[in-house]
Amino acid sequence: MESPVAALRSVRQVAGLRILDIGCGTGRLAKELIEAGADVCGIDPEPQAIRTARETVPRGKFTIASAEALPFETASFDVTMMVNSLHHVPEPLMPIALLESVRVLGDDGILVVVEPLAEGNFFEALRLVDDETLVRQAAQAAIEAQLSGGNLKLMNTLTYVRTEAFGSPEQFLDRIVAVDPSRLSAIERLSSSLKSAVLTSARRGAGGGLVFDQPMKVHFMERA
Repeated sequence: MESPVAALRSVRQVAGLRILDIGCGTGRLAKELIEAGADVCGIDPEPQAIRTARETVPRGKFTIASAEALPFETASFDVTMMVNSLHHVPEPLMPIALLESVRVLGDDGILVVVEPLAEGNFFEALRLVDDETLVRQAAQAAIEAQLSGGNLKLMNTLTYVRTEAFGSPEQFLDRIVAVDPSRLSAIERLSSSLKSAVLTSARRGAGGGLVFDQPMKVHFMERA
C-alpha cells in the first residue's frame, strides 16, 4: 500500500462514493479518485490551487474554502479525506477542522486522515528548509485528543511509506515549493549549501536518481 487511494480501497469500494477532498491543492488526489469512479468535491484556501484544479480536473467540483468552515450541508458525503492537509491547519483550529470533516458525513460515512510523520529522509531534507516537526506532532495530537474526548471513533489505523524519486536537488526543491510557496525565500537564502545537503539526505535509486521515503500514518474514523 503506497497511496491514499489504496488506503481508501482497503476499507471501501471507491466507485460511486461521494468524496470530499479537504485541502485538495491542485487536484491530484481528486483526479485519481474520479478515475476510480468517485464523485469528488475539493476545497482549498488557496485561490491559485483551486484555479489549477478546475483547469486540470474538469470533472471535479472545486471551491475556495477552509477546513474549519466547510460550505456543505450535514450528510453531504460518504467519505471525507484530509491528505497531507491537517498539519497545515493552524493548530488552534485543528479540532474544529476534524469536527467539520465528520459533520458533513452521512450515516456510515468515514473520515480518512493521512498525515506525514516526523521521520524519514524526505522529512529530513524538507527540514533543511521548513522544519515541520511541531506541526506534524500537533496534527497527531489533535487526532488523539478528538478520539480520547469521544468526539471521533477510531475504526482502524495503518502506516505506509510514500516513496518519491527526483532527478536533481532542484526538482526536489521545486516539489516542496509547489506545496508551500512561502518556502522559496528560505531556499533562496540557503542556496549555497542547500543542494549538497539535499544530496546527502537522499538515497540513490537504481537509475541514479534521488529517492526520498516519507512514512505516512492513516486514521480511519467516524462520528462517535
